[in-house]
Amino acid sequence: MQIIHGLKGLGLAMSALRSHGTVALVPTMGALHEGHLALVREARARADKVVASIFVNPLQFNDKADLDRYPRDEDADARKLEGAGCDLLWMPSAADFYPEGFATTVHVDGITERWEGEHRPGHFDGVATVVTKLFTNTRPDLAIFGEKDFQQLALIRRFTRDLNLGVDIVGHMTVREEDGLAMSSRNALLSSDERTTAVVLNHALKEARRDILAGKEVKTVLSGARAKLTKAGFGPIDYVAYVDPDTLEPLDERANEGRLIAAAFLGKVRLIDNFEVKLAA
Repeated sequence: MQIIHGLKGLGLAMSALRSHGTVALVPTMGALHEGHLALVREARARADKVVASIFVNPLQFNDKADLDRYPRDEDADARKLEGAGCDLLWMPSAADFYPEGFATTVHVDGITERWEGEHRPGHFDGVATVVTKLFTNTRPDLAIFGEKDFQQLALIRRFTRDLNLGVDIVGHMTVREEDGLAMSSRNALLSSDERTTAVVLNHALKEARRDILAGKEVKTVLSGARAKLTKAGFGPIDYVAYVDPDTLEPLDERANEGRLIAAAFLGKVRLIDNFEVKLAA
């Protein structure tokens, strides 16, 4: 596996990979776990060559303390990526992406205004900007993103289409621990007791999905899910919502296709999860 730091040599390396066929990109912020490696394996199955990036994007953090404590282990990450079949690892720096005088951001209206956008001001501008830069520097044929960050995935699909970036966006189902907790780099920050409690988020959403599919009132179902999280010790709860999977607008009644999304703190760790809610054909 080739490793490139910064921008020097990236263009030539990407040209060499493209000469072998299609190229898939797997963008990450490092601290890799099985969920990330599943994305790499999906990329391997869909493309001739696979590129992964590691960049802890400062524009995605509205809390500097959260940025500072984000886990980092580049050597271990590189070994994992090579074992999963990655051909090139690119690790740009903040100076590469945001040099002095940098003054351009990518903003998407509508889809960014609720949920994560409301509770993390500026977060999605940071996501849209960095992913656009990742795409324009690597020019992949396709890019793989996990469904765990579902609003992020919807956002990326929107601006990639709006800006004619020519990248096929592939969503990969959320990879979970054996007890159902969505895999996340932040899980390592949970205490042992918090880790035991964390699975309640999964349970609450699965129960809510079952109830919505059974025809129960959406408002009542969401209220019950919040109550279950509160009783388990989650708080504050940023949102528990049932939304349109494309627009992220809230749904008041059961639809043919919907998405349950949630974000809540457990101690100092903010956890997110989501479940598809789809009526049988």
